[in-house]
Amino acid sequence: MADFPSKVTTETSSPQSQSSHQGGNSLRGLAANVTILMDMSFIRSIPAILMVAEIVLGLLHWAIIASAHYTLVPAYGWVMFVAVTLWILTTILFFMILFGSQRKLTAVPWPLTVMLYQGIATVLYLTAFLANAASVQPFSITLYYGHMAAAAFFSAVVTLAYGASAFFSYLDWKGDGGNAATTTVPT
Repeated sequence: MADFPSKVTTETSSPQSQSSHQGGNSLRGLAANVTILMDMSFIRSIPAILMVAEIVLGLLHWAIIASAHYTLVPAYGWVMFVAVTLWILTTILFFMILFGSQRKLTAVPWPLTVMLYQGIATVLYLTAFLANAASVQPFSITLYYGHMAAAAFFSAVVTLAYGASAFFSYLDWKGDGGNAATTTVPT
């Protein structure tokens, strides 16, 4: 009986998986869990690259406008509203797709939803670009002419990025047929 404790092992899993399940101090376990949750194939796709470009360029666009006295021209209120709102919504949508919310929210037709969002965002950003470009006055005595001209350029680039995203979202939507029943029927 004296050798009984040395012959029996009570370990049911590896120490590495225990520390990650217990939420211990293991950074390796935390990084593994986060990597498992992220859709790494999405990050490498063209729609993800376009969404990152929309986020970065959209942030630059509204930051340039916010650094000037945009309240002097009423059209810039619309431009700021569109730029900030779509920047926030695109950031949220990017992280929802990145972390696989579409697998958890199966009631939402994701390809159609993303396509509609990108199409509406393209139209809204086009109106914001037109308002921004029409409000730039090169011969007026304004200190912020360069800011508003740069903002018009970046709004045009973001509009093109949203348009390209809408096109790729359309291809994605047409690729699976747009029929939710085809993905729920067992084969």
